[in-house]
Amino acid sequence: MRLNQLSLRAAGVIDHIEALSTHDAIAQRLGELGFVPGEPVKVIAFGPLGGDPMAVEIGFTRFALRRSEAHRIVLRDNGTATAPSCAAQPHEQADPAAPSRAASTADSSSHQAPVAGPLA
Repeated sequence: MRLNQLSLRAAGVIDHIEALSTHDAIAQRLGELGFVPGEPVKVIAFGPLGGDPMAVEIGFTRFALRRSEAHRIVLRDNGTATAPSCAAQPHEQADPAAPSRAASTADSSSHQAPVAGPLA
């Protein structure tokens, strides 16, 4: 599967960049920007007319790519191409060792900070 074939909010892992010629400057530039094998990538938006350009996210960086540019990016075919979340954003994933938000909220409600008075 290729990056330009992913739907909105779908994620995948980059397998390789496929150059259209021996001196494909766009394929080379994609690699320089961080589109490298093993990197998770997520589609976050499409342009209004025909879906071009498309916005994708690698880590905390967002890129706008034409569909012809995204077509050069081949994704791994291991089921991660349609995953609802992207490993590129670990802050969105739940940590099983961390206490739940509800538990931390209940504990913190009994410990209120003192309210400061007006500044003079």
